Amino acid sequence: MNRVCLTLPTNRACSATVTALHAEATYAARHFGADVELLVLDSADAATRAEHARTVAALPPEPGVTVHHLDEEAQRDFLCRVVRKAGLPEPDRLLRLMLPSAVSYGACTNRAFLLAAALGCDSVHRRDSDSAYQLHAGQPVFPVHHELPWLGRPAAEASAAVTRTDLDPALAHRPVSLAGASFIGALSVDIGEIRRLDEAVYHDVVSLWAPGDWPEDRTRALVEESFTGAGTAPFAGDHSTLTLVDPMRVDMCNIAFDRAVYERVPLTPATDTIGSDYFLLHLVHDAGLPGILHNRHIENFHTPERRTDTGFPAYQRRFVKFLLSMLYFHDVYDRMAAEGAGLLDERQQVRPDRIVEFLRESTGLDRAENIWRLDRVDTAYRKLGGRYADFADQLGLERHRLLDQAQQDIEDFVHLTVSWSALVRAARS
Repeated sequence: MNRVCLTLPTNRACSATVTALHAEATYAARHFGADVELLVLDSADAATRAEHARTVAALPPEPGVTVHHLDEEAQRDFLCRVVRKAGLPEPDRLLRLMLPSAVSYGACTNRAFLLAAALGCDSVHRRDSDSAYQLHAGQPVFPVHHELPWLGRPAAEASAAVTRTDLDPALAHRPVSLAGASFIGALSVDIGEIRRLDEAVYHDVVSLWAPGDWPEDRTRALVEESFTGAGTAPFAGDHSTLTLVDPMRVDMCNIAFDRAVYERVPLTPATDTIGSDYFLLHLVHDAGLPGILHNRHIENFHTPERRTDTGFPAYQRRFVKFLLSMLYFHDVYDRMAAEGAGLLDERQQVRPDRIVEFLRESTGLDRAENIWRLDRVDTAYRKLGGRYADFADQLGLERHRLLDQAQQDIEDFVHLTVSWSALVRAARS
């Protein structure tokens, strides 16, 4: 029986999502005979966790579905045991990277990866708490429908089950390593207000995640498609493609990875940075590992805390840190794309040593491009005025620290990647 981990990391109230996730787990067990480990990683406050616990307790028993609701204390206990068993140097640093005090989209998913290893799972299927399943003919549209059957199997075996194949036949022997779709609804990054206030400023800000040397026409095309997902058209019927999945066509709220990917390389544990959980999408694509791109898109929405007096500057800071991270990641992505099949070993599995090499080399990059990014953000936000100008003032006080943090985040990613295989082995045992 295929054992899978369907996971929901959360730090907010989302009882309705937990209930819906259980329905997807039930669908996977009933329709595919899967053994589903439903994993809710709960970093919410005490009152919210208690409500989630009541929701979990009320879920009806379902054959083939086991529910795990872990608060941060339980997660920390697990991680302490794993780190201790791995016997690695700097154990306190590893614990901090796996369970930081600040928000980290990569770290919460890394915890899911290690717990999936401990539970003996073959794949991880991730959803988000600020999203919901579409309905079609009154029934929820579950992405797991396309995720379960083929992960880990040779792409050639999946070709008869998809709507179309857009894959070089020379890659057909490689395993299906990813299955995913995108989202409909609100932008994936909560910056729609900037676009409503000033289209030109929106272009200036969003363009900053492109490499600094891109021509204007390419940058403009990136801006137009950035953070928009699959648009707004609702699901009308299944369509799936066997292909090398373009990272721009999928979202981490709607993704599944084979264990041969996430047990080899983790995600960056960077804190207070949106997009810190997207690295493996690029790695799978650039290594030439097949995937299934489908159209069971998740419905995205924004929760109100990002617009509160405390939530607004915190979220904008995450966005700026994302922009600064691109100095390093664009360099690494370019190297991965050039390396291609060299990212794989003789078993067609990704080589962590090559990723570590690229990351280490990127930390020596000149920061001038990031100084330019901060200058552009400052100018753009002051044009918007109001709380955006106030945030620009705050940003001015943090410039040097943010530049240092962007580089340190990559160095932390190197350290975790070097340690990752030992952590996975310890978790599995």
